[in-house]
Amino acid sequence: MLVDEIDITLIAGKGGSGLISFGKKKHSGPDGGNGGKGGDLYLVARSDITLLNQFSRKVVFSAENGNPGGKNLKTGKNGNDLEIKLPIGTSVIDKESGELLFELNKIDQHELICSGGKGGRGNYKFRNPRRTTPLFAQPGLDGEKKEVSLILKLIADFGLIGLPNAGKSSLLNELTNSKAITANYPFTTLHPNLGVYKGKVIADIPGLIEGASSGKGLGISFLKHIEKVGVIFHCISSESENPLKDYKTVRHELKNYNDKLLNIPETILITKSDLVNPKVIAGMKIKLGKYNKNIIQVSIYDWDSIQGLKAVLE
Repeated sequence: MLVDEIDITLIAGKGGSGLISFGKKKHSGPDGGNGGKGGDLYLVARSDITLLNQFSRKVVFSAENGNPGGKNLKTGKNGNDLEIKLPIGTSVIDKESGELLFELNKIDQHELICSGGKGGRGNYKFRNPRRTTPLFAQPGLDGEKKEVSLILKLIADFGLIGLPNAGKSSLLNELTNSKAITANYPFTTLHPNLGVYKGKVIADIPGLIEGASSGKGLGISFLKHIEKVGVIFHCISSESENPLKDYKTVRHELKNYNDKLLNIPETILITKSDLVNPKVIAGMKIKLGKYNKNIIQVSIYDWDSIQGLKAVLE
């Protein structure tokens, strides 16, 4: 199962404590060194969309603390930084304020999220003419701590959307040699699937139903994945009893969730075209053509239609 939303806690390293120390020789004075800086914590974007799954067992991540200062003015070692890899398309939101901190939209994007605490000063730093033997030092400062929500929104060139059992996963498999599970019943696809055709990423978005935008069915969990899709392929089964209603249902849910989704370029795919009479397909094109002129009929069993669709992808 693909994890696409998770809350985690991030803690940068604490600074090391300064040391209280005096030289062994008489009148040598204080020589306590400063503590090392705590490690910073970074978030890094990677192409693997399953990276949020790593948080199913662990949700608190801490960078390394700085080491305490040493004798002879030796500064403690800085704590190692921690990098947490997240899938590209992840939005990072501060749980307390609800503020969007940043979005990871580029591979290898590197964002500092929590700074490590400064190391404390050793007693050598507190010496002066009046205080020649300071018996105190500073503790290290705590590193920054943030509780964040991570929300993944898939970034894809093309998105396959439609009602359940519209043939989306079968098309993805045919176009990209993916291995998405398919079956002749609704909601076979329980999480988004990705495939790549000649460098173009295609996302198979699980089936939407009426009311998806208000929480019905599985769609509410996946509508967000359409936001960063370049082109929508709206799949409508040729076996549909009311293709126009199917089309309007999905478009209505897109609008209710975020009306900006209606501005994404859209092509209608009449799927499973091998299962009905050509006259049925012609009738569907007439009805749907009043709303969108970009219509392609396709079947995974029709080589020519698949090649035609691949030409569009290129």
